[in-house]
Amino acid sequence: MGSVFGNKVKISIFGESHGTAIGVVIDGLPSGEAIDLEEVYRQMARRAPGNDKTATPRKEPDKPEILSGLLNGCTTGAPLAAVIYNTNTRSGDYGNIMTSPRPGHSDYTAYVRYGGFNDVRGGGHFSGRLTANMVFAGAVVRQILKRKGIEIAAHIYSIGNVCDKAFEPTGISRELIERLNGEKFALVDPDKEESMREEVESARNAGDSIGGIVECIVQGMPVGIGEPMFGGVENIISAAVFGVPAVKGIEFGSGFAGSHTTGLNNNDEFYYDENGFVKTKTNNHGGALGGITSGMPILFRAAVKPTPSVSAEQKTVDLAAKSNTVLAVKGRHDPCIVPRAVSVIEAAAAIAVINMI
Repeated sequence: MGSVFGNKVKISIFGESHGTAIGVVIDGLPSGEAIDLEEVYRQMARRAPGNDKTATPRKEPDKPEILSGLLNGCTTGAPLAAVIYNTNTRSGDYGNIMTSPRPGHSDYTAYVRYGGFNDVRGGGHFSGRLTANMVFAGAVVRQILKRKGIEIAAHIYSIGNVCDKAFEPTGISRELIERLNGEKFALVDPDKEESMREEVESARNAGDSIGGIVECIVQGMPVGIGEPMFGGVENIISAAVFGVPAVKGIEFGSGFAGSHTTGLNNNDEFYYDENGFVKTKTNNHGGALGGITSGMPILFRAAVKPTPSVSAEQKTVDLAAKSNTVLAVKGRHDPCIVPRAVSVIEAAAAIAVINMI
């Protein structure tokens, strides 16, 4: 399985949703980096299940146990390994999907790829549960990045048809970064929360789910990071972000909207700022030109599909009987994973960035 990311700071994720534990090994961290575990736990809590009506009611403390790589609050240079124990599993809820794959889920493709030996309980290794590992790794490396002047923030850009106020493409305030980094329902405009929650509740009451978009910004990146062709900034960030289950699309800067305008409208004109640095007046390029950082904020949006596990009946197949059937998914599932995905997208961006620098 492709559960390893990075070539300088390698992240290796293991475990299954209903196994004994999930965990992560981070190899390549520099020694002597102070890590505030309370800040790590705070970021973990933003993603943790069971804390909001928009999320699955499955409650997990998600407090990682550090096995190696950290001593007296500092990295040792050895691989940093952590495990997160699963304490609230109900594997019996998944008995009916052993041979009847959920529409929109990995059940069928994993069944074929691994000969039926894949763990389907809670989605096994394909579950969003494993993003807790990503948030742990991201929370660690974000502290290292912050000391280098690089900060990351994300927010719920949209849920269904309700949209938040977009980030200012040329940069946001440190105060906004700090606020969003501490929120479980992260919005630039908090007044949008009620309407978004109504969208989620409407889907949940219909036995359905709903998706949305997460917008993320990386500020403080120096100019000249990245490579053309296959080693570009967008390539590396996209690879990490697509490691988040349910992400189905990504765009940088003006993205797809930029394809509907002209070059003169989409180009970002250069100028020297008051400190003698080259900047652009706008940021339609999203912080990268030719795959290389321009010094402007890296700005991207990730599309998160609706949760495939819904309680309403859906048509599927019975792989054992080789016949058509219907399936009503049991268990505890998120009617919308977008709020919890915010911290995961931030973590994915951090893991990508630390590999680039």
